[in-house]
Amino acid sequence: MLEIIGKLVLVAAAFALLPLLVGQAEHKVMAHMQGRLGPMYAGGFHGWAQLVADGVKFAQKEDVVPRDADRWVFKLAPGVALVPYLLVLIVVPVGPGGQVALDLGVGVFFALAVMGIGVIGAIMAGWASANKYALLGGIRVAAQLMSYELPMVFAASSVAMAAGTLSLQGIVGEWRWWWLPWQAIGAVVFFVAGLAELRRPPFDMPVADSEIIFGPYTEYGGLRFALFILAEYAGIVVLCALTAVLFLGGWKGPFLDTELGWLWTLLKVAVLAFCVIWLRVSYPRMREDQLQKLAWAWLVPLSLAQLALTGVLKVAFA
Repeated sequence: MLEIIGKLVLVAAAFALLPLLVGQAEHKVMAHMQGRLGPMYAGGFHGWAQLVADGVKFAQKEDVVPRDADRWVFKLAPGVALVPYLLVLIVVPVGPGGQVALDLGVGVFFALAVMGIGVIGAIMAGWASANKYALLGGIRVAAQLMSYELPMVFAASSVAMAAGTLSLQGIVGEWRWWWLPWQAIGAVVFFVAGLAELRRPPFDMPVADSEIIFGPYTEYGGLRFALFILAEYAGIVVLCALTAVLFLGGWKGPFLDTELGWLWTLLKVAVLAFCVIWLRVSYPRMREDQLQKLAWAWLVPLSLAQLALTGVLKVAFA
């Protein structure tokens, strides 16, 4: 019992810390890449207090609920958007020898299903706000969820088929370096589909400020809005962790897997998080038709091709 409690405390600590680190990194990376001066000066040395300043700003803003809103759904939506990512971290292994809070036999599908619940928080926010722009943003979130969930599941199923298990711990245990070229297509599909589900640029049509103000979050302010931003960063951590575990070998590194496994996992997550920020800085927002075409005309066929390739190779080398 003490071991379980200890693991849950560590997961909660990681959930509280890692999204904030990703948020701070995004401020700094975007400041360097785009020449933004503000995030480099807050607090003095290299703008270390920018995240603190943002937190104080959100805490000082008034918490307003629209008169015609569905009040309970409106208030519940930020929690629904954030908490599922904490549940996903419970099944993500960070190292060998049981360094996971809960090793589920169906860990892959559990993680993907719970990530989908997090997306529903944005749909709830759009519906409950009694605002036509928020409702349109919520509908776009639902459309992206339906479009990109399918290739994401296919890509994850491919690596699970290759490993012969749905356990995330078991997949890392079976992973070999030569899986990198073999499962490369699945890795790209999984990562891109995950970015679309998180509504990260260039897949941020549901929050297109030039068209619909801020989509499902239009009527939110103060700490409730901050929870949605925190959920986005938590989603980045979860997506990068799942990509590292499924396709990059998790805790396996060039040396000292047993002793430094947790460090290899964190390094892979950090590199992937940097790629997420890099994509935001580098590419403009896609149109809605482009976004849907990418899913159905490219990612779904590619994920099916990856699944077929894995099945053929498993039968051939069985």
